[in-house]
Amino acid sequence: MTLRARRFLGQLAFGLAFLLILLGHAGGLYKLYFIDKLDAALYDLKVQLFRPQGLDDRIVIVDIDEKSLQEIGRWPWPRVQTAKLTENLFTQYGVAAVGFDIVFAEPDQSSGLPVLQGLARGALAGENGFAKMLERIRPGLDYDARLAQALGKGPAVLGYYFGFGDEAGRVGALPPADLACDRLSRAGVRAPRATGHGANLAALQTSVAYAGFFNIQPDFDGVIRRQPLLIDYQGQCRAALPIALVRAGLGLGAIEVAAPARLTLDGMDVPIDVNAMALVPYRATPAFRYISATDVIHSRVPAAELEGRLVLVGATAPGIMDLRVVPGNKAFPGVEIHANMISGILDGSVKWESPRTREWSLIAVAVLGVLLAAWLPFAAPLWAGAGAAGLMGLALGADIHAWLALNLSLPSATLLYAIAGLFILNMSYGFFVEARSKLQLTRLFGQYVPPELVDEMARDPARYSLRGQSREMTVLFSDIRDFTSISEGLEAAALAEMLNVYLSAMTRVVQEHRGTIDKYIGDAIMAFWGAPLSNERHARDGVLTALAMQRALSELNPRLREHGWPAVKIGVGVNTGRMSVGNMGSAFRMAYTVLADAVNLASRLEGLTKQYGVGVLCGEDTRQACPDIAFRLIDQVRVKGKQQPVAIYEPLGVAGELPPEALASARLFEAALAEYRAQRWDAADGKLRAILTENVEYTEGTKNLCEVYLKRIEHFRREPPPADWDGVFTFTTK
Repeated sequence: MTLRARRFLGQLAFGLAFLLILLGHAGGLYKLYFIDKLDAALYDLKVQLFRPQGLDDRIVIVDIDEKSLQEIGRWPWPRVQTAKLTENLFTQYGVAAVGFDIVFAEPDQSSGLPVLQGLARGALAGENGFAKMLERIRPGLDYDARLAQALGKGPAVLGYYFGFGDEAGRVGALPPADLACDRLSRAGVRAPRATGHGANLAALQTSVAYAGFFNIQPDFDGVIRRQPLLIDYQGQCRAALPIALVRAGLGLGAIEVAAPARLTLDGMDVPIDVNAMALVPYRATPAFRYISATDVIHSRVPAAELEGRLVLVGATAPGIMDLRVVPGNKAFPGVEIHANMISGILDGSVKWESPRTREWSLIAVAVLGVLLAAWLPFAAPLWAGAGAAGLMGLALGADIHAWLALNLSLPSATLLYAIAGLFILNMSYGFFVEARSKLQLTRLFGQYVPPELVDEMARDPARYSLRGQSREMTVLFSDIRDFTSISEGLEAAALAEMLNVYLSAMTRVVQEHRGTIDKYIGDAIMAFWGAPLSNERHARDGVLTALAMQRALSELNPRLREHGWPAVKIGVGVNTGRMSVGNMGSAFRMAYTVLADAVNLASRLEGLTKQYGVGVLCGEDTRQACPDIAFRLIDQVRVKGKQQPVAIYEPLGVAGELPPEALASARLFEAALAEYRAQRWDAADGKLRAILTENVEYTEGTKNLCEVYLKRIEHFRREPPPADWDGVFTFTTK
């Protein structure tokens, strides 16, 4: 199996495992807090961005505020004040209905009536005058009865609450049930089951036709996003305060249940979830008019501000303020939550959650997740990022469209986590695999090639290995001339330090030209081009490296002299040909190197540089592979160990960058060489001396070269070559 296939299967396996974790959450097998938290954050953001603006004039909150407490006294008030408040709302202001976010569970004793009744039964039992007077004033002192009478003057809705758990008590009289809970079950809804209640006095409850619980259920993070609209108590379901107030104010009939889960009030639909909860459709604040309760009691409110309105009576005064955490607000009056729900019911803007949301989420995450998990391993990082961002944008766009156009709340977090998670997982996996491959390549090739080449190789590590291969390559040998005499003149520590400076400078030149360092042999350097990274310009890079090494000496030698070390000269041999490259050696030690006859010739060429007095020598194949570089033919030779003669050349530089004088000198030398090989000694001698004496630019190597040939000519004049001489010079030593 190829590395690419293994990488794909690895990424796919990790992606599918990640998907299975998310699908378990989407399927309800367990809860993942980070997904629920993101869903909640997205929901809160949608609420704040798209909530209705402006005051809803249909609903008014009569507020037991600090002003009311200052004028009437601390809470709870004598019920005569609540009775007066209620009576004024109905008879003076003509409100449509009044709902109390308050429970009246205890009998009122503020009038002193219980004390007077005790006296009538005790110490003053025989006083007929006292008993008659008490009987006469009793109706005015029975504040509970007075409140009951006030409640009966219009559509009033009493509030109460349910308790849950084994310790929940049972206080007060519950109103009649609104519907049998088994009807909810048939619609796929199961309301919360209460075990106790805190309700109003029986005398108050029997005086009204409506009542509603004001329980509010926070989500897992303490934020109120939804409100139970029905609660099951002993198999009978009762409605929440907002439902009861809407029914009372609009004169609506009985509550009906329809599928998919929703309540209907004479054709008015209120969507609920499978737990009989409804999402609270919060409006932007200020959303409702607040009127101080004391102003209503003292008739200081213009009638137009209350007439025909649905009124909620609640408290915001310090000490009794019912504060809740809602989306975008950490101190929100509890009574206003009910007002928002009423507003949403009237507008038909209550958001709904489909009973099939879980199935939709499962399908979307599974299908899209599998497609992404299969595609991302093959995608380039840019396309993968663009694709993931686009899919996340589509998911969010669909969520917002459902919210605005369909009043549908979709849980998008699982899908968003699937898209983002798969993208991050695949990119991370690719990064770590690439990093591991790069580390492996660095371990294999780091000592041979520069870091930038390791980075390039890491993009496709499968292409590179240490196994032996046959390639067309270029090899370079360099050596310090007269190194033996240099080493004899330096102490061991100084020699080692000097070699480190020299080899570092030369190695830097090789690596700058994308060369692979094969080995250091004392002061000698062996390098090659064409492996492990393929290089179609290996010959050109090798030749330019050799020339750059010679130029680098002009900067290096002054540094050597500053340390008291001698300046150095080097010879460089470069040759091109087919070579075997790979990890070679023994069971005890291996090295990544090249072997071939072409390698041996490069080593011989490096040795010949000293014979001809030039800095660099190249073979014929190298010259042919570098058409843009100017060369000077130096000779045709037979090196030790080879019978076939080879042409050797000195590279001068890139032809387009050389001065005309250098090219002219090279042409003149090659003309002299032609005369020499034709055994026209006088003509060859004249041309060589012309190079040295005429106004022609030449290098130190040119001078040395001319002197070599002048000595040969002098020798052949004394001892002419045989008649079959082919002009090839044979070397008997390396």
